[in-house]
Amino acid sequence: MSGRTGGAGSTGGTGGTGGIPLVDLAAAHAEIAAEVRAGFERVLASGGYVKGPEVAGFEREYAGFTGTRHCVGAANGTDALELALRALDLPPGGGVVLPANTFVATAEAVLRAGLHPVLVDADPAHLLIDPARAADALPGAVALLPVHLNGQLAPMGPLLELADGRPVVEDAAQSQGARQHGRGTYGRIAATSFYPGKNLGGYGDAGAVLTDNAELADAVRLIGDHGAREKYTHERLGFNSRMDALQAVVLRAKLRRLPAWNAARRAAAARYDALLGGVDGLALPRTAPGNEHVWHLYAVRIAPGRDRDAVLAALHAAGIGAGVHYPVPVHLQPAFRFLGHREGAFPTAERAARELLTLPLYPQMTEAQQVRVAEALLAALRTAHA
Repeated sequence: MSGRTGGAGSTGGTGGTGGIPLVDLAAAHAEIAAEVRAGFERVLASGGYVKGPEVAGFEREYAGFTGTRHCVGAANGTDALELALRALDLPPGGGVVLPANTFVATAEAVLRAGLHPVLVDADPAHLLIDPARAADALPGAVALLPVHLNGQLAPMGPLLELADGRPVVEDAAQSQGARQHGRGTYGRIAATSFYPGKNLGGYGDAGAVLTDNAELADAVRLIGDHGAREKYTHERLGFNSRMDALQAVVLRAKLRRLPAWNAARRAAAARYDALLGGVDGLALPRTAPGNEHVWHLYAVRIAPGRDRDAVLAALHAAGIGAGVHYPVPVHLQPAFRFLGHREGAFPTAERAARELLTLPLYPQMTEAQQVRVAEALLAALRTAHA
């Protein structure tokens, strides 16, 4: 959910002086600087720094953008996912099925909500949760948690059928504006992150929960505000996870530009496809049928026989801020050894961790910059043999 600049768990650099960064946050800020400055002045003059009219306005606008009835702001994306799970009042310790190839925050939120992560592998073509593997893991589980990865939705039709009435909780941190067969959300409840590197990113941490269910939205808002509707009267155990007004100002300004920015990302991805198609030793990302991709990340795969890390080092040396998402799958993280999985448990996720390389992509990126990235990548592939 949440993570480093350029996407959750990125190991990419900025490219250095004169280089090409993985994500150019300064270029995005330049487009909205005057609007943000005016909004900050409104907030500073009002003294209302937490929740308030700016947050309410963003919640209303983002709900409209996603086609969802209710949006509830949160302090960050990890909290948003935990709030979504807690609002469902699932049986304590119940299993929640999720993919092994995700940022660690997805599994963290499950544990923080008092539930148990049940990991499954991805499909080899798109690296989204594999419905066949999810079907094997669902007996005995209480919920299904698909992750919309890199800018496209998981296969929601088959997953909803498999869930068979169990709640489906969507990790939508990387799919802001993405659609599948015309829809942006499918499950009972979804969570997103507005970490700066996201398609819709704030100037710090923020997140939100989306749902069509008014009771769930009310529960999310209650839990995220210490379980209180009225000051000092606490109906249930909650915690502090509220969006601040300054982040809402930034997000409202960026949201107005998000459709155009996502279109620019799609154009940039198409340009990479043209520049890199048919290159030996390189596999390009694929869009699953029915998906309208928003290209949060453009992650290529370096074929076996070539050293992905050597390619990455060569790109950095050339001033290209490439990255890796994610170098260690959840089940092989030291913090998750207690799950009992060993290397080889989820071969697709493990192979992806060895092969994936994320190239710079952002709405303000120029064609000349992409040509430079492609040339540097081709040069690196010629010399980086395992």
